[in-house]
Amino acid sequence: MKYKKIYLNPKKEESILRFHPWIFSGAISRAEGSPEEGDLVKVYDSRGNFLATGHCQIGSIAVRILSFKDVEIDKAFWEMRFEQAYQIRRQLGLVENPLNNTYRLIHGEGDGMPGLIVDVYAGTAVMQAHSPGMHIIRKELAEALRNVMGEQLQNIYYKSESTLPFKADLGAENEYLSGGKDVSSIALENGMKFPVDWITGQKTGFFVDQRDNRALLERYSKGKDVLNMFCYTGGFSCFAMRGGAKSVHSVDSSSKAIVLTDENIALNFPNDDRHRSFTEDAFKYLEKMGDRYDLIILDPPAFAKHRNVLKNALQGYRKLNVVAFEKIRPGGLLFTFSCSQVVTKDQFRLAVFSAAAQSKRNVRILHQLTQAGDHPINIYHPEGEYIKGLVLAVD
Repeated sequence: MKYKKIYLNPKKEESILRFHPWIFSGAISRAEGSPEEGDLVKVYDSRGNFLATGHCQIGSIAVRILSFKDVEIDKAFWEMRFEQAYQIRRQLGLVENPLNNTYRLIHGEGDGMPGLIVDVYAGTAVMQAHSPGMHIIRKELAEALRNVMGEQLQNIYYKSESTLPFKADLGAENEYLSGGKDVSSIALENGMKFPVDWITGQKTGFFVDQRDNRALLERYSKGKDVLNMFCYTGGFSCFAMRGGAKSVHSVDSSSKAIVLTDENIALNFPNDDRHRSFTEDAFKYLEKMGDRYDLIILDPPAFAKHRNVLKNALQGYRKLNVVAFEKIRPGGLLFTFSCSQVVTKDQFRLAVFSAAAQSKRNVRILHQLTQAGDHPINIYHPEGEYIKGLVLAVD
């Protein structure tokens, strides 16, 4: 394969020598071969020394690096990456586990495949591209994935209509790249059942990144009155129920989310009257709820997807946590999260700290949380730690 070439400005290779997987457009001096959106390119420093190979794209992130070694990016390369990721999930105990059939197989930069997400739901893999380069080779990736997973995999569904950069104008369509058969759409997570709709559901169909945190919540739920804010499919609510909660209330502004939550509660806990759900704005519900809960979960959608709204996002986290601190019963527990990638761990903690100080409550950190292990964080790419969470004891 003939690769096009990109040369960096002097002294712009430092981050690449630290193995950061992104090259920004401002670092580039010139290109050879007129690289286009999604092309494979080799990157060199200003003196002509090889640095990396990656996918080229339009935007501030100009190259997503696939390898820092001068290797061929071919089917064997992709199979190697899939196999490495698969073996990590096996070590995590997520493969061939009778209590779990759902996990993230590929987590972008965390698995050396920037721009690609693959979630596995029983016999179906849902593939999602976030870069033109991954979109262009989707069929090659699907073949490599089938070669690694074999008969375990009955379907590969490609779902990238809404995730690719709009400027690329790639005309992506959601489709089955393999299979299309009727298979179980029930996700098993630590023995809990969740129906998955990978065709019309959010993201790839289910949020598996909170698996470990939901299991932790279960341990703390016995005998408590629990509030699950921004409940979406009710994952935290289900584990609170199984943990022996006295009552569980699920709140979301989306009526569709409440329907999903109610369905999941009914599937796992039929005819159990401990659960109630409410379609309502989070802040309005918190303001009027009184001191009826001794365990509250705050897991809002990303308040900031871009840095230009970071300040407003941090104010939103502070306001949300202030009300929770003010209303939670003495001796209560608060599980509070941010899933905004642009919000750092320190920024989130400062927002929560400010909220605690404003509420004048005594607060202690019991746990510091992040995403589940099948969402690995490349140590050279701290931006990959997008979930930040705290478990707080509130006196």
